Amino acid sequence: MEKNVITFILGGIIVVLAVVLIYVGVSNGIFIGTGIKDVIPKDEIGEFTLDFIRQELAAPGTEFTLIDVEEEYGMYKVNFEVMGQTDSAYVTKNGKYLFFQPFDMLPPEPVEPKSFSKSDKPEVDLFVMSYCPYGNQAEELIMPVVDLLGDNADIELRYIVYSDYQTGYPDYCIDEANKYCSMHKIGELNQGIRELCVQKYDPLNFWNFVKQANAQATYDDIDAKWQGIASSLGIDVNMVNDCQQNEGIALLDNELILTGTLYPVQDPANHGSKEEDMISGSPTLVINGMIYDGARSANDYKEAICSAMNNPIDGCEQDLITNDAPAGGSCE
Repeated sequence: MEKNVITFILGGIIVVLAVVLIYVGVSNGIFIGTGIKDVIPKDEIGEFTLDFIRQELAAPGTEFTLIDVEEEYGMYKVNFEVMGQTDSAYVTKNGKYLFFQPFDMLPPEPVEPKSFSKSDKPEVDLFVMSYCPYGNQAEELIMPVVDLLGDNADIELRYIVYSDYQTGYPDYCIDEANKYCSMHKIGELNQGIRELCVQKYDPLNFWNFVKQANAQATYDDIDAKWQGIASSLGIDVNMVNDCQQNEGIALLDNELILTGTLYPVQDPANHGSKEEDMISGSPTLVINGMIYDGARSANDYKEAICSAMNNPIDGCEQDLITNDAPAGGSCE
C-alpha cells in the first residue's frame, strides 16, 4: 500500500484518497447541541477518526489500529496501521475535516549540498549496469576525467546486482538460487563480470574495453562478440575466461554487497529527505563514500572529484568540454 495512494472501498466504488476533504457529520458524543467543540482533545481524536474511516470509508471488516496522534501545523496527525501497513490521516482540531495527503504550497528552501570528505586520492565508484544506456553515457562522460586526473583519483566502475529479478535463472540470473541477477538479462551480467575481470587484471586496457563493448555490442550479442573486441585491444582472452569461471561469483558477491550498502547522500532532497540511501539506479556516482547528487557532465564529475582532494592538482583548473549532452535518466 503506497503512502500517498491509499484505496478504500465505499459502496463498491474505489475511492482514491488524495486531497479530498470529507465533511464529518456523525454524532457520537463529540458534537454538543447544534455545534461542535472548538478543539477535540488529542486523546479522543484518534479513535474518533478511525471510527469514521471504518464506518464510512473502509470495506467491512477492515482492521485499523491506532498508533499515536501528533500535532502538526495546527492540525492533528493520526498515525495508524491497516492491513499490515502504516499510514496517516490529518484532521482539523474541531473534528470537521479529514484528509489524507497535504500538499505543501511553499517552495522548498534551497539547501547547499553536502561537501565530500577530503583525501589525498579520492575513491570514486561509478555504479552502472553494463548495458544500461544511461550508465553507458555516464561511462563515456567519466572517461576524460579518468584521463585528466590519472593516478590522483582512484576511479572504478561498479556493477549493480539484483537478487530475485524478473523470471530469474537462466534469463536474468546466473545462479538457480537467483541471487545474482541483472536488469538487461544474462548477457549484461556476464559482461559485468568480464569488465570486472579486466579492471582487476588489465587496468590499462579497461576503459577501452568498456568503450568498445558499448559501441560494438548489445546485451543480446555481447556473449558472442566480446572475445573479438578483447583480442583487438590486446586483452588476454584466456585470462578473462579463467577469471569469469573461477572468480565470477566472488566478484558478483562483492558488487551485490556494495549495491545494497547504505551511503550518506549529498542532497537528501533527491532521496525523499533521507540522509542515507542505497544505490537506486544506473548510473550512481559515489565519491569518498558519499552519493553524488549533482549534474551529469564530464566537467561536473571532474569538479566533484576535485572538491574531494586535499590538494587539488593543476588539472582541476581545466574545463572538460565534450560534445556529449549532459546525461539524464537512470535504469532502476
